[in-house]
Amino acid sequence: MAIAFVTGGTGLLGGRLVETLLRDGWTVRALYRSPKDADRLLALGAEPVQGDLGDISSLRPGVAGADVVFHCAALFTMWAPPAEFERVNVEGTRNLLAAASDAGVKRFVQIAAAGVVMGKRRAMTGVTEDAPLAYPAWAPYLASKARAMRLVVQADAPRGMRTTVIMPPLIWGPGMPMLEEVARDVAAGRFAWPGGGRQMMSTAHVDNVCHCAILAAARSSGGRAYFVTDGEDRTMREVMTALLASRGVKVDARDVPIGAAWLIATLMEGVWRAFRLKGHPPLTRQMLRLVGYDFTISDRRARSELAYAPVVSWQDGLTAMQAAPA
Repeated sequence: MAIAFVTGGTGLLGGRLVETLLRDGWTVRALYRSPKDADRLLALGAEPVQGDLGDISSLRPGVAGADVVFHCAALFTMWAPPAEFERVNVEGTRNLLAAASDAGVKRFVQIAAAGVVMGKRRAMTGVTEDAPLAYPAWAPYLASKARAMRLVVQADAPRGMRTTVIMPPLIWGPGMPMLEEVARDVAAGRFAWPGGGRQMMSTAHVDNVCHCAILAAARSSGGRAYFVTDGEDRTMREVMTALLASRGVKVDARDVPIGAAWLIATLMEGVWRAFRLKGHPPLTRQMLRLVGYDFTISDRRARSELAYAPVVSWQDGLTAMQAAPA
């Protein structure tokens, strides 16, 4: 029976990955920090391992004897000090790689983000894994994920631990936290369509990302990165309208030219920094870069090398979300 150690096991993706692995007969250990998270993991049937990515010694019990490490944890927010992104996303990944290597783990799969190749403000369509990583100073989340991904790929050792990176675009499915935040913005009249919402985007249902990650653990030759998608691209307006409708939210919002939205975001960030305001700006350049320009990716490499194919279609995923408790 294979043993997996999962970080981020109480998040949208990590939680679903834990459930999927357990269903498939794996023994699963999962990193946690709060007692509430430990209870959730126990309820799923996983073994909770208390620890922190910033403390390498606390990671050793989780990786000891594990066959595969699935690294799903990350600081995912559009507004935080750059040093915090570096501490969690980069140094945390470095610590986990070191602990796993020392323990003799054979496979290490990291969930990165398709946005690690986003740099200049321009349309990007049909992007492949050969696109260079980008490290924009105004997008510390994306830059930190790119640096963490580079660490993982470079850590691949043909005679030791084989490392693989999965790069999903927008991950969606029941319980996605981002959707609840957007719904609140719609209700408060704070939501607008940047660029009219006409920009094309790729998506990846949470089950499709989990499926690809498990395939990577079994089939990747190591030192590789893979985009994963649902296999169809849609406009931002189509995607968000459908996802919000699954929760009974109808969008009636204005259009904002992307250039104007970028200027507003830049000014808001400046105000938040200058006055050290609490919370986060309603709009940031990171968020606009993620959704404001055409960005579609090709998962041809995953289909060819991992025999990946989506296990959940767009329509089936929406149907499941509509049936899920609010």
